[in-house]
Amino acid sequence: MNATAHLLREAKSNSSSNVSEASLYYLLEEWALNPQDTNMKMFLIPPVVCLVAGVLIIPSILFVIFSSFSIRKETRYMLLGNALLCDLIYLLFYTLSAALSAAHVSLPKEACVLQLFLLAVAYCGGLFTAAAIVVDTYIAILFPLRYVTILPSSRTKKVIVCLWICSGALPGIFFLVLSSTHNFVPCVLEMCSIPLIIILTLSGTDAVKLCFWLSAMVIFLFLSLIFCCYAILYFKTRQSGIWESICSRASVTFLMHNTVLFFYFSPLLVLFVESFLYVNIVIGLETGIWVSLTICNVLMILPKVLFPFLYGLRYREISASLKSIVRMKHLHLVSPAPSPS
Repeated sequence: MNATAHLLREAKSNSSSNVSEASLYYLLEEWALNPQDTNMKMFLIPPVVCLVAGVLIIPSILFVIFSSFSIRKETRYMLLGNALLCDLIYLLFYTLSAALSAAHVSLPKEACVLQLFLLAVAYCGGLFTAAAIVVDTYIAILFPLRYVTILPSSRTKKVIVCLWICSGALPGIFFLVLSSTHNFVPCVLEMCSIPLIIILTLSGTDAVKLCFWLSAMVIFLFLSLIFCCYAILYFKTRQSGIWESICSRASVTFLMHNTVLFFYFSPLLVLFVESFLYVNIVIGLETGIWVSLTICNVLMILPKVLFPFLYGLRYREISASLKSIVRMKHLHLVSPAPSPS
């Protein structure tokens, strides 16, 4: 414990001579194995609560989308279903990862790598699908007469396949770089704590850091695309009068879309700012871990459960179908049993 305290003081000093790589691994392992000092188990509550809320609503919306042909053939609903599927996968695997980390359960290297890869694919899939939803809205509003020709159901399926390929390619390249540089953190610490892995990634080789910042550039490219689409939509439609009332459906829908996108991308912005400060030794190791824990266990989880409520239930067809299902179940429960003959 004296060695750990010494290393922690060394990390807090923020001097130009950083803690050595081996010392950093040892310090982070001690941090993860002392929950009474760090209260890391408290960070398990948000993922569990969000998972419960997500499991209650997301499968119902997915059932409505995929069970109705009239709903399933529309591009916006197919993209919505894909986004919800990605969010549900992410909630399941991240909550599992957080629970195993809080319980100090060590996973084999292969299982940990697979879990991390699935998390990365699901998160990228959600981000890319959110961008695709914005582009779909852009085309539907600005080119209403050509919308069906531009995005028919068959082409939408190909777009979704491309989204999954891109979602697997980006983290796949990152994982290959980690493997080739022998800097795979799960192999060293034998744990799957995402916040600690982020800190160690930022302390890795130049190739790993380059992949990290290239990933950041790709994500901000999608963010710029979304911002440009919404800006063009606003300036193109402001003369139509749909923005005159703040309570109009168009204004409320626009606000809901931007709220969801803000919750999707603001955690990444905070993560990149924290990464920049940590790499440039503006903040210490302990502060970096706390910020990473807050981002991963709260900010990045929250939009996954807000998305179906703020976005999915806004569609009349989906909300009407869910209400009819609830009414049918209620009538089935209260219907009297047949009298014996």
